[in-house]
Amino acid sequence: MSYRKINIWDTLDWWSVAIYLILVIAGWFSIYAATYDYDHTSMVDLSGRAGMQMIWILSSLLIGFSLLMIESDWYDVFAFWIYVIVMLLLIVTIFIAPDIKGSRSWLVLGPVRIQPAEFAKFATALAVAKVMSVYKFELLNLRSMASLLGLIFLPALLIILQKETGSALVFLAFFLVLYREGMPGAILFSGFIAVLFFVLEIRFATDVWDRTPVGEFLVLVVIILSMTGLLYNYVKGRRNVKYLLYGVIGVSFVSCIAYQFIPFNMCWAALALIAGITLFLLYLFIKYRAFHYLWIVVFAVCSLGFLYSVDYVFDEVLEPHQQTRIQVALGVIDDPSGAGYNVNQSKIAIGSGGILGKGYLNGTQTKLKYVPEQDTDFIFCTIGEEKGFIGASVVMLLFLILILRLIFMAERQRATFHRVYGYCVAGILFFHLAVNIGMVIGITPVIGIPLPFFSYGGSSLWAFTILLFIFLRLDASRSDRL
Repeated sequence: MSYRKINIWDTLDWWSVAIYLILVIAGWFSIYAATYDYDHTSMVDLSGRAGMQMIWILSSLLIGFSLLMIESDWYDVFAFWIYVIVMLLLIVTIFIAPDIKGSRSWLVLGPVRIQPAEFAKFATALAVAKVMSVYKFELLNLRSMASLLGLIFLPALLIILQKETGSALVFLAFFLVLYREGMPGAILFSGFIAVLFFVLEIRFATDVWDRTPVGEFLVLVVIILSMTGLLYNYVKGRRNVKYLLYGVIGVSFVSCIAYQFIPFNMCWAALALIAGITLFLLYLFIKYRAFHYLWIVVFAVCSLGFLYSVDYVFDEVLEPHQQTRIQVALGVIDDPSGAGYNVNQSKIAIGSGGILGKGYLNGTQTKLKYVPEQDTDFIFCTIGEEKGFIGASVVMLLFLILILRLIFMAERQRATFHRVYGYCVAGILFFHLAVNIGMVIGITPVIGIPLPFFSYGGSSLWAFTILLFIFLRLDASRSDRL
């Protein structure tokens, strides 16, 4: 492979830079609107949030420019060193960080507070890209997968120890990258199923239909449908599938008839059906030596284990405030003056904006400080109230264009390291966008993660700037390799 030196300014993706600048400036104006004080009206007053955000923006632009000036190969060579340094910083944070709002995730350096968890995202993205670009790396190899998962879950675990569960969940975005690079879709399917099981079990935990726990029964039904669906997908057209389907329909019909005469816990019938399907699959595995039958059995066993551990994890592992937030989000409890207050006020603010909004600096909900954290995690409600549905849609459209642009750029990379890192950037931005807006409008639990480029804070803005501009530098160097 030969190299030729190019002018970075000729190959830099200026569309992405332009969208970045628009989002950052729009975020600055939104922070000013969310914290507007009639006694201090200057946007550059350093005693206010908007003035401080201006400092973070200017320093972020300097950081972005500096990252563009560094040779692209530097990020590949020092990826692991960056990862190790950030992991050590996370470990130190656990022990020396003060307790701020129940978490130990902030390092206080005089008047400045830094949150290392934000920087762990780009450090992990670099390390994942480095591992996956190593010669002879195979994603489906057990050792390769183990090392990759270790890189992803280590920072997540350290962040959980800081009691920042929301930030730790962001690392699930890396599984979107692994799927693009060849991870079997069954793994993503299993993750989706696990979330579905958790939601069904918690949402209907207290509901009982005669003698049948509704949540448990619904999960068992999903397991049965998943097992038959997977079998059909693997061996469609075979007689074995027909036998299994006939058996499932027959047992279900008999159970429903029997229930009319002798009411019983339908979960036992579902468990018996799962056991019967499992035995049938084991018979097929022994007869044909086809491992896909065994994998379905493993799926069923793991699903049952997950189902009957949900209550323990929810009651014993999650913190009380996390339990309440999940229950509020799922509609299990209604607490508009307590745990659900933030979301309730946020939805009022967004709904009151209507189609066109109330106008800049005219939002009553935000001006009267009804929405807590309205300049950080709930910054989107300020946009919705003052700019309405149109303004909120424009912001979401800009994010969508940026993410799609990053995916397009990632696909045009010649180097595996560059491509994987690009997908990491797109995945992290997508996760933040989806979860933040989801929690603001009440469709996901409140887990406290910022809206990229909008939420107030130096750590967040610096981290997202670094994350994006490293990829812009990598993309600009793609023509170096011929």
